Amino acid sequence: MSVSPGERESFTRLPRHVAFIMDGNGRWARKRGLPRRAGHREGAESVRAVVEECARLGVEALTLYVFSTENWSRPKSEVAYLMRLMKRFLVEQRGELLKRDIALRAIGRLDDFPTDIRAELDKTIQASKSNTGMVLRMAVNYGGRQEIADAAARIAEAAAAGTLKPSEVTVEMFPRYAYEADMPDPDLLIRTGGEMRLSNFLLWHLSYAELYFTKVCWPDFRAAQLRQAFRAYAARERRYGGLPKAKRSKGA
Repeated sequence: MSVSPGERESFTRLPRHVAFIMDGNGRWARKRGLPRRAGHREGAESVRAVVEECARLGVEALTLYVFSTENWSRPKSEVAYLMRLMKRFLVEQRGELLKRDIALRAIGRLDDFPTDIRAELDKTIQASKSNTGMVLRMAVNYGGRQEIADAAARIAEAAAAGTLKPSEVTVEMFPRYAYEADMPDPDLLIRTGGEMRLSNFLLWHLSYAELYFTKVCWPDFRAAQLRQAFRAYAARERRYGGLPKAKRSKGA
């Protein structure tokens, strides 16, 4: 499916890197009198739709908050279902990712993840590592504070080993010790489900991201809602702490 002229005009400022907090699966199911797993199952369809649309429009990177370090506290039955759903996605969508030239990556405490899912994750990452299209990044067993703490620990180890001086610790070098050294900062964070918080997601990387919150629950978030978010992003002026263009031109 090609992009229409109207769509192309709307996305003259398409975000290069989009991050998602996919929230509202449980609320979506509850409103319909369905079990929570029904919301997760329908949410998986939204993942497919959003990945496809982002790749089609030319987004360079998409990062999904799939499973947080805090999610382990959910009921064991729900966690087990989420694990099965994740494994199924990795197996069933492997061919589709390769077909669309999408490279899969993952961030988080991956070594603590179930071995069978880690095996499928590694298999898909390896199979797609030569792809040159959009990068799809899954944040699994991920916590923003944990990533910063783990990076600080690695920096401390380097300092103790004498390979890094305290004076060499800068904002610019810090990401080299994060989970993925070359991950670009997101331009846009989208959170579904009506909540307006970061929930311990990419705390370092979202410093200057544009934030977009919608009441639409994740299972109802598809291509149309994604395009709406991109139009809102295109209408904003990113200043990174500077002045608006109008005030800069007047010398204010």
